[in-house]
Amino acid sequence: MGTIIRQAQENEVDALIEFEQGIVEAERPFDNTLKEGQIHYYDLLELIRSEEAEVLVAVVEDQLVGSGYAKLLDAKPYQKYKKYAYLGFMYVKPTYRGRGVNKLILERLISWAKERNISEVRLQVYDENSIAKNAYRKVGFKPNLLEMRMEIDGQ
Repeated sequence: MGTIIRQAQENEVDALIEFEQGIVEAERPFDNTLKEGQIHYYDLLELIRSEEAEVLVAVVEDQLVGSGYAKLLDAKPYQKYKKYAYLGFMYVKPTYRGRGVNKLILERLISWAKERNISEVRLQVYDENSIAKNAYRKVGFKPNLLEMRMEIDGQ
């Protein structure tokens, strides 16, 4: 059973929205600020069409089983690089997890960034999501900055 990593196609957006909802449901336990019901993190068609982004899917036996994207973003003026690749939309169907699919997607996205002379790749992961953090560490990511939050009573 070989895994093929390729660019996502516009006609696959419905399947990709299902992946997005899988991400949302996986992240809900880590983030009580998310609205109830269906929400969207991404404009998938815009990402697929963008020259500044690469949306990939993993395919096994003609079935989409995973996804991820890289998007070029401007760095802050005080950072030593001008642009970086931000990774997101990392998803693998539960029955295909633990088979290296996420690693294959990450490697291709990192290669895409290198081809564009990008030297910095970043992503966000919930601090309590130890499974995802371990998967990213295996590929070479290191923790950088922990964002903290607090709810306060509003007027």
